[in-house]
Amino acid sequence: MIAFKYYVVAHGRHPGIYPTWAACQQEVHNFPQARFKGFNDLTAAQIWLKNPVWSVEKKSVLTQSQTGNDLQNAEIRIWTDGGSRNHGNRLNQHVKADDVAAWAYLIKFAHQQYADSAGEFGATNNRMEIMALYQALSFLLKQNWQQKSIVATLDSRYVLNAITQHWLNNWQKRGWKTVAGQPVANQELWQKLAKILAKFPQLHFSWTKGHADEQGNVFVDHLLNQTMDQMKVKQD
Repeated sequence: MIAFKYYVVAHGRHPGIYPTWAACQQEVHNFPQARFKGFNDLTAAQIWLKNPVWSVEKKSVLTQSQTGNDLQNAEIRIWTDGGSRNHGNRLNQHVKADDVAAWAYLIKFAHQQYADSAGEFGATNNRMEIMALYQALSFLLKQNWQQKSIVATLDSRYVLNAITQHWLNNWQKRGWKTVAGQPVANQELWQKLAKILAKFPQLHFSWTKGHADEQGNVFVDHLLNQTMDQMKVKQD
């Protein structure tokens, strides 16, 4: 898991620069509209702390003073990820009830950043990947941002293929059965996701390699692993 040398909290309990993700998370977890970012260069971290703006891909940097049409046309970027520390779904290696799993999302819109994560015991990696996207879209829906242009970046081929290759539609047509006639795994969660996806007319998807150098993906990976670490500590 890639780590940054510096974590900047621009809007949190105590704004500043922190040397570890654990210290940063304590300042931003469950803090409304928290804004934070990782850096490997101290000078860059200091500059961002003084002027914490996010750039929208291939567009001008948006500052807090920009409103109206600028914000109306701004693109929303979301990253989601799910993970588990269990035995997966392979034959004779089922998930144990006390195995930890977690999901996380990161949302960037104009100059704001939003992130959240939570865990489950006994959940598969696939379930957490679905849950991460569902939770991110639920947040956007609560903000009434479902009509905006949105790009969701995932590292889960399982979730992306289900949506972009129409597996999800085909499962629904077959009464939530696979081609082989077996019940679709995580059916209840897929049903919830299908319902909320229909409310986002300008939602687009992209894939990124997990655990690489894509900053948004690295961030959500850090976040969900922190959640699982905390779950393990409480468990022990």
